[in-house]
Amino acid sequence: MRREPFQPETDTERLTVGRLAALVGVSVRTLHHWDDIGLVRPSNRTWAGYRVYSDEDVARIHRVLVYRELGFILADIKHVLDDPNADVQDQLRKQRSQLVERISRLQDMVGAVDRMMEASATGIRLSPEEQVEIFGNDWDPAWADQAEERWGGNAQWKQYAERAANRTREDWKIIATESHAFNADLVEAKRANVSPGSAEANALAERHRAMMSRHFDCTHAMQVCLGHMFAEEPGYTEYYDALGPGLTLWFHDVIRANAQANGVDPDSATWE
Repeated sequence: MRREPFQPETDTERLTVGRLAALVGVSVRTLHHWDDIGLVRPSNRTWAGYRVYSDEDVARIHRVLVYRELGFILADIKHVLDDPNADVQDQLRKQRSQLVERISRLQDMVGAVDRMMEASATGIRLSPEEQVEIFGNDWDPAWADQAEERWGGNAQWKQYAERAANRTREDWKIIATESHAFNADLVEAKRANVSPGSAEANALAERHRAMMSRHFDCTHAMQVCLGHMFAEEPGYTEYYDALGPGLTLWFHDVIRANAQANGVDPDSATWE
């Protein structure tokens, strides 16, 4: 007797991966990755092999999103959700303690940035000690001098100085928020094995170029030069790899592939 294809009974049960991604605000690739690692596996598949998510699957995804927002890594989230003996309260207490510490550090940084902006507005040059206080112990005060020595005489530096001079505190807060969100998405994409040259990777590269263009008109060739600098200079490599292992070289490759897709030969790109 001929069998009929799988026909779910409710609208939620008919959620394919594309519809679910749009509903919960994550990428299709992320849902595929969660399926691969056993974090959230769809309860059903159609005869054609398409993933189909149930009410229970959607509820689990929302729990994953809550834990991820709290800062849990995916392995710990899977443990909490799957292990009946997992001490959820203990996990949450530890996470709360880490969040309180992070809030305290961020409040200190906000105060330091406010002092830096006030000093900059009055033309006072920050001492090396003040730079370390603002940017943290990983900050090398020599970077500021290196940046001015490298770019101080070009048109882009002039653009940066002119635009920075007209920014309010709220403008800087928006820029900082955008940067933090981008870094988080960059780490998530690398973790989900997004391939350089893919549409998702190219979109990230264009977001980065748009962020740079807030400060100066950043071409694809200039962005390639920045990518080379990230990969070749230890300070930048340490910064990106601290966000996620191997992130620097992967981001470098993402920038190169996007530039090539936009007609720029990354091997011959120059600061123009």
